[in-house]
Amino acid sequence: MDPIPVQEMDSSITEINSFAISTPQNPNSMVGSPSGSSSSISPSSTTLSRYENQKRRDWNTFGQYLRNHRPPLSLSRCSGAHVLEFLRYLDQFGKTKVHTQLCPFYGHPNPPAPCPCPLRQAWGSLDALIGRLRAAYEENGGKPETNPFGARAVRLYLREVRDSQSKARGISYEKKKRKRPPPQQQQQQPAPPPNQI
Repeated sequence: MDPIPVQEMDSSITEINSFAISTPQNPNSMVGSPSGSSSSISPSSTTLSRYENQKRRDWNTFGQYLRNHRPPLSLSRCSGAHVLEFLRYLDQFGKTKVHTQLCPFYGHPNPPAPCPCPLRQAWGSLDALIGRLRAAYEENGGKPETNPFGARAVRLYLREVRDSQSKARGISYEKKKRKRPPPQQQQQQPAPPPNQI
């Protein structure tokens, strides 16, 4: 049941195409993926934001993954378990060194020398990817209650990856606190001069 690498993906048509985002393709690929998008759509005059472009590329890459899954998988049968399989598959394209517990640099944010520890997808990249795919699923007709990207198993996996990478890399992943603008002070306006007749 191993997925076929992205380089060998064909363009077979399945249910995911009915959910495809109809925006222009970009030759860049999803975070860590070794190849670009597999199909091309004629460019339109609409310019999308960087986020929207990345979301479209991620959605198309996930669709390719489903089409090339063995056996091929339709979007309606996709579950949180398949999303986890996809995330583990993406790890092979990661660029973040994650030290093992046996490594002398375990827990050091800036190791002084190279080590043979594996490269993985960074937690922040996976978290952002799931956020984009979750939004794309719902924007393309999926119901929030059946969204496989919002499954409990996916949330738990992301939390586990965050915690293990935090320990292994010696980096704290604390939630950023929003900066609130200071309350606007009521500036006293000078009273207008009385009317002179």
